[in-house]
Amino acid sequence: MLVSLIVPCYNEESALPFLYEALTKVLDECSRYEYELIFVNDGSRDKTLAVLRDMAEKDGRIHYLSFSRNFGKEAAMYAGLSAAKGDWIGLLDADMQDPPSLLPQMFTLLESGDFDVVATRRVSRKGEPPIRSFFARRFYRMINKFTDVEIVDGARDFRVMKREVVDAILSLGERQRFSKGIFAWVGFRTKWLEYENIERVAGETKWSFWKLFLYAIEGVVSFTTAPLRIATVVGFLTSLGAFIYLLYYFIHAIINRIWDKVAGYPSLLSFMLFLGGMILMALGIIGEYLAKTYIEVKNRPLYVIAEDNKKDDKQ
Repeated sequence: MLVSLIVPCYNEESALPFLYEALTKVLDECSRYEYELIFVNDGSRDKTLAVLRDMAEKDGRIHYLSFSRNFGKEAAMYAGLSAAKGDWIGLLDADMQDPPSLLPQMFTLLESGDFDVVATRRVSRKGEPPIRSFFARRFYRMINKFTDVEIVDGARDFRVMKREVVDAILSLGERQRFSKGIFAWVGFRTKWLEYENIERVAGETKWSFWKLFLYAIEGVVSFTTAPLRIATVVGFLTSLGAFIYLLYYFIHAIINRIWDKVAGYPSLLSFMLFLGGMILMALGIIGEYLAKTYIEVKNRPLYVIAEDNKKDDKQ
């Protein structure tokens, strides 16, 4: 049986030697399987590609793809899944936050036949900034209320899947991808393994707070139209509130014979600013969905491969 392990890489020259050593140790312990290690260089600006070339010369199991520029982790995962030939396909990060030591247990669970996917989730966020952990938990709670699929809090991309699961994932040809949602959407029998958060073995995180915020928006927009409905409801309630306020103002003016135009100026200005803000928010929400449609319609490829060390093998 062939097992394909996919590792997206972006500026991971310092972490790759540690990962390769750990993977080699695990693969030696599980020698009953054949392996291919697929590294996807996502336009790294350091010496990641040079490290991959050196590793590939020493180990024939290594297949690396190198993008022409940085296309993002989602594109790197898709490229790896597309290139994988294995009966089982695994995904893990290069920074060792996804411990390779869990792979034997994951293989055993898949081998039992009771599951199609063995996935992992973090039960703690030790080492992360508190504000990032707070917003991450709020995000999972919010998206699970709005969508029809359940995205497990703390879910990682680290998982091993059977071939039919990967085929289902690849059949979703959308350009703007949110893999955590896609994994949940395709379904299949999934076993979750829990582990404590592990800090990077080397290098620095590529996820800033702003990137995580944009990624969260991508997740919400990809799997629910609830924000559009919220904008509609807020618009209706705002209009209703304006009508009630206007009615109250006229009744109050008639009863008290107050016709001073200046007296209501501050409240009127505040209401207009509030209404303008609601309109801009609604337009922003609509714009997010329109932008996704625009990108999908162009139908550009998810990535461009500049170098593939196994290209000749495919011909």
